[in-house]
Amino acid sequence: MTAAGTFAGQTVDAVRRALTARLDRAAVDTAELDARILAGSVLGLDLTGMIAAATRRVSDDEAARLENYALRRLAGEPVARIIGIKEFWGLPLRLSPATLVPRPDTETVVEAALETVRPASNSEGSLRFADFGTGSGAILLALLSELPGAFGIGTDLSEPALRTARGNASQFGLAGRAGFVACSYGAALTGPFDLIVSNPPYIRSADIATLDSAVRDHDPRGALDGGADGLDAYRAILPDAARLLVPGGAVVVEVGHDQSSEVEGLMVAAGLAPAGAPKADLAGIGRVVTGLLLPR
Repeated sequence: MTAAGTFAGQTVDAVRRALTARLDRAAVDTAELDARILAGSVLGLDLTGMIAAATRRVSDDEAARLENYALRRLAGEPVARIIGIKEFWGLPLRLSPATLVPRPDTETVVEAALETVRPASNSEGSLRFADFGTGSGAILLALLSELPGAFGIGTDLSEPALRTARGNASQFGLAGRAGFVACSYGAALTGPFDLIVSNPPYIRSADIATLDSAVRDHDPRGALDGGADGLDAYRAILPDAARLLVPGGAVVVEVGHDQSSEVEGLMVAAGLAPAGAPKADLAGIGRVVTGLLLPR
């Protein structure tokens, strides 16, 4: 078989069907969708474009690239990793090996943050917020896209992750309202902030090996491993939040499926007041906990 594999000399429609069949034989649950996304990425075509170009022959270079993509997907690599892009909050974020693939559950953080700051602010344009462990910039940039005039700072220990986030901010025209700082959570910040958000690592160290291979083998471990009980990040984030927030300010954090009550306890210990019940994700799991710094 050549480097172009089974795709050499085929039409766009035949290539899409052949890739779907290969993925389906390998028991990939989303074979048809994955094939369309991978073929579309290589060919530079959306679904409508692929239909319109159904009889066009793919080039040898396109066939070779698609064969590479097919082999990577068959080896278990997620589609978003292969094409280097994942949509979050309607934003096509570029990824890198240093960043998590943003997940729909994390959009619950954005929803909770907006519900918290919009009723409390007379002027969204004066809002200052920080995203601890920003990764690709997903939460930071989603909030900036919804809060015109607000300014946000993303922190991360990983310089490569920060480069990815900066690139995404520039891509969406948000670089003028975004700053990036290399540090652990809020350690290098002085504030004050009206809002702090974070999707920190919260998987128990012993549970990493049990994760789906798409996560375990392809997401950076540092963005997953929350220590022995999964709560190490919150022990750092919540005291930082209490130090950096204005009175009445809020911290909004994503948590694991069974961690909300423990995180609320850590909030109280840090001088923050839990605000209402945890916000549930689309599966009905309490996914996001909000705490307030009450005026003294």
